[in-house]
Amino acid sequence: MNKKIVFTVVFLAFCALASAQDTSWSLTRCMETALKNNIEIKIGQLEIKRTQKSQNSVLNRMLPTINLYAEQGYNFGSTIDPSTNGRVSSNIQNNNFYLNARTNLIDFSAFANAQKDKINIEQAQAEKEVLENEYKLQLLESYYQALYTQELSKIQKEQLRQASFNLDRVAKEVTIGSKPQSDLYDMQLSFSEEENRNLETEQLCAIKKTELFQLMNVTDVATNDVVLEPYLKERTKDSDNELYNPKIKLAELNYQNSLKLIRLERTSNYPILSAYYGYSTFYYKNIKQENANTDSFFNQLEDNKSQQVGMQLSVPIFNGFRNNKKISASKIVGDKAKLVIEQEKQLLDKQVVLEEQNKRNYSQLQHKLMEKQKFAKSSLATTQAKFTSGKVEAIVYSSVKNQSLSAEYDVLKNNLQLEYIDLKINLLKYNYL
Repeated sequence: MNKKIVFTVVFLAFCALASAQDTSWSLTRCMETALKNNIEIKIGQLEIKRTQKSQNSVLNRMLPTINLYAEQGYNFGSTIDPSTNGRVSSNIQNNNFYLNARTNLIDFSAFANAQKDKINIEQAQAEKEVLENEYKLQLLESYYQALYTQELSKIQKEQLRQASFNLDRVAKEVTIGSKPQSDLYDMQLSFSEEENRNLETEQLCAIKKTELFQLMNVTDVATNDVVLEPYLKERTKDSDNELYNPKIKLAELNYQNSLKLIRLERTSNYPILSAYYGYSTFYYKNIKQENANTDSFFNQLEDNKSQQVGMQLSVPIFNGFRNNKKISASKIVGDKAKLVIEQEKQLLDKQVVLEEQNKRNYSQLQHKLMEKQKFAKSSLATTQAKFTSGKVEAIVYSSVKNQSLSAEYDVLKNNLQLEYIDLKINLLKYNYL
């Protein structure tokens, strides 16, 4: 019997723990879930696979192309007799067969295209990382907005419980005549205001959590039961890691791709050496002369076969300066791509400078806010004692309590802002939390 009780308790404890873990969402869990569900990122992954499948190596580009052709035709009236190569007045059936193979032995465009294909794959990967980085920044902002309203709601609920206790106590004291009726009215008004604030915060928290899970594309979670966890990682200091921003990486790859495009356009001015092989045969039959002495189908194919082997050198001499114009246009594209790199670096530097300035401002303000919170708590404690002994009115007590609550809000918001800015700077500079 005791074993059954123990097993039941363990089972219930395990279920409670599993349920708590299911409703508890950390920033890391939100990021992982969101990245799995985001449609744009899935499209980016498919684009990477498509680009990889489209890649052709130099060896693949140099492989010969082989084509087999078969043709059947009828000539009516005056035509050429394939056996004598003379013109006759009869109907001839022709069957022709061709096998052609050609390969480029020296083709500079094959090397340029193969190198360009490799950069195309890296570009697709960088474009996916840009999408992920922008999505993470949106998710980070949404998470901390929901987290702030959640923590604010906790503080207000605790204050509301304390206000309810004070309201009951004042009501009893008014009943026995130790406090005036006006104190009860003041406390009722203060309690009503706190109830309204608490309700508004709860409603705002529900909206923010719903927005967060909509951004994550998660629809099977009861957001009202979700508890967001503060990010417990220690606040980062100046990192020695190398700067890595996906937008800058993509701009650099675009510039490299433009350089490869210039090289590819230049290959149009280079010679191409190719080798070819051809095999052909045919069958003919005079349709009107049914009893004509015509060899059989396979005998004719054997007798009429011919082969051709050769090499061809193609040297561009003049094409109306079209290639030169393409090269000039490609150089301009390269110059634009190079400027885009500088532009992305400038935008990142400006954004990081602003965020670091905000971080310094919040850090300087943190000590002042904590000091203010300490004074507000001390003031509330002494005012609570004076109010209990009847030395101050309820309206004064409510004012002091609101000041203490405001100081607690400010400390909470400042701490969360510092966490948010640290993580945002990490995403901007290094693409990780």
